[in-house]
Amino acid sequence: MDTLSYKTISANKATADKQWVVVDAEGQSLGRLASKVAILLRGKHKPSFTPHVDCGDNVIVINSEKINLTGNKWNDKTYIRHTGYPGGQRSLTATEMFGKDPARLVEKSVKGMLPKNKLGAALFRNLNVVVGSEHTHAAQKPTAINLNEFK
Repeated sequence: MDTLSYKTISANKATADKQWVVVDAEGQSLGRLASKVAILLRGKHKPSFTPHVDCGDNVIVINSEKINLTGNKWNDKTYIRHTGYPGGQRSLTATEMFGKDPARLVEKSVKGMLPKNKLGAALFRNLNVVVGSEHTHAAQKPTAINLNEFK
């Protein structure tokens, strides 16, 4: 046999096996939930993972209002943004942000674990965070994943 009988397969947009997945956030720690969701979005759990291609799954996170933060993070963890004007730095604690929109806590923590480029922006569009257990993506027939058994 003169040549190799196998080749390294590199996934592309057409050959990526994308699926819809539902993750229940009830009772999960925020950071651990976010890291596992980021792995699902990126596709690193698949054998056909390719770093420069969106080959991850579409993830729906339900019950985002039932996440846990350990220690004093509800009061000590701050989220800082800037308006763009001089002296325009604004900050919110985790409790304040949770009061405005509980889904935004999960979104911000997952977005921080994705690549900071165009691919990361495309991957973030595959994330849907929902308050409550009802979501609008039933037509995609998503499969439920138990994060306690995932890796």
